[in-house]
Parts: sequence; structure tokens; C-alpha cells
Amino acid sequence: MTAYDIAGLHLERAGTDGPLVLCLHGIGSSSAAFAPQLEALGRDFRVLAWDAPGYGKSADPDSALTLDDFADTAAEVIRAHGGRAHVVGVSWGGVIALRLATRHSDLVDSLTVADSTPGSATSPEKAAGMRARVPELAELGPRAFAERRGPRLVSQDAPYELVQRVVDTMAGSIRLPGYGHAAESMATTDLRGELARVTAPTLVLCGDQDRITGPEASQVLAGGLRKTAYVIVKDAGHLANQERPEHFNAWLLSHLHIVTNAKTSKG
Repeated sequence: MTAYDIAGLHLERAGTDGPLVLCLHGIGSSSAAFAPQLEALGRDFRVLAWDAPGYGKSADPDSALTLDDFADTAAEVIRAHGGRAHVVGVSWGGVIALRLATRHSDLVDSLTVADSTPGSATSPEKAAGMRARVPELAELGPRAFAERRGPRLVSQDAPYELVQRVVDTMAGSIRLPGYGHAAESMATTDLRGELARVTAPTLVLCGDQDRITGPEASQVLAGGLRKTAYVIVKDAGHLANQERPEHFNAWLLSHLHIVTNAKTSKG
């Protein structure tokens, strides 16, 4: 039994046939961030995008959740929808996806980890910065917090409409205590020592103008994983899946089809 009842979890869905794809959003977002992927993947896959526990339309958890708890909740979603999945994680969602792949390797057919990081416990400064976001959110409230942080999630040349969409999504998705649990899960995590245990084939992507985690963090992930491809998405910031969806989706679909076809040929 997990620390969070998935009956309270909100899931956006696309597609009715094909392998399952589970999408896990970043720390300041929700399932709305995957609208471009739901449309593109829904033709060939069954796609689920969650509002993480305590985010968006999902119920608040009864107690604090660790990274393991978030990963175990994702595992329960996969079990409830067929038993195996390709997992796509952006930023914090990528950290959850990687922990999911080590705790529940039997459930993960492949990983796609975008604009992510080994966690914030890689340095005291990063951990402190992550924890400092919680009182900032409490003081400012979701809207002002989103207006302060949201514009940095995309490239400096991103269109105004995208910036506003990112800000609006964040403002409508985050709240306490859920954001606080997510921030603490990041502040206490350093995945570098467990990357080699990930057995699922993994696509690592990063926007070349990511100002949050940056290409360097994605390179650490790619270098530590055993079965990996590393792609830089040009002219994209931290939210490459939203800023350059046509390029992101092309790489993602190629990865999913290669893994699916390889699995079919072996079966």
C-alpha cells in the first residue's frame, strides 16, 4: 500500500490503443504541461498525464511524501492501467521517473527524461535554494510566485503567449503542502549513485537555453545511465516539451517506436 491513494489522483488521457505512456510534470506545473504530447502520442499510444499528489486537480496527501512515495504512487498508476509503461518525466518528473525505474524496474519499458537533474542534494547550495522556494510560495501566493518564476522556464526569446501559458499553468497548479513535499523530495535527493542501476533504455533531452537545470545536469544523467541517448533541443529553455513541441515530439516518438518495435521482435 502506498502513502497516497491514487483514487484522489487526476489524470489527463489520450488515445485508446497501444502501449501505455505515463507523463510526469515538473515541480511548478501539472498535466496541462503535456498538452502537446497528449495530442501527438495519442494516435499510437495510450497516454496518461498526472497532476502529482497535491497539485492541480489531485487531492492533497494526508502526510508528507518522499521521492520514494511519489515513485511508488506512479507505480500504482501503471499497475492500475496495465502493468507496464513508457515513462516521460520533465524536470522533477524526470527525477521521479528515474527513481521509479530503480524501485520498480519491472514496470518501466523505457524512460524519457527532459531538462532534469540528479536532484538538489548534489550540493548544499542547491538543496537550500530548493527549500527556500517553500516560504516564498507561502508569502507570495501561487499567482505572484508563478509570475516571478515562470518566465525563466522558457528561453528569453519565447513568445509572450507561451510565457503567459506557463505562468497561468503554474499559478493554477501549485499549492501547499504539495509543493513543499515536492521541494523537500528534491532537496534530499542525489541520484548519481543509482543511475547505473537503471536498466530501461532512456532518452535524455535538454533545451540548449535551459536556465534552470541546464545541459550540464542532463549530461550527468546521460553519462551515468547504461542505455541512453542524449539530445539537445535547439532554441528551447527548461520546458523544451512546450517550447519546441514539434522537435521534442519527433525525438520522443522515435524513441518510443524503436523500443516498442525491439520489444515486439524479441517477443
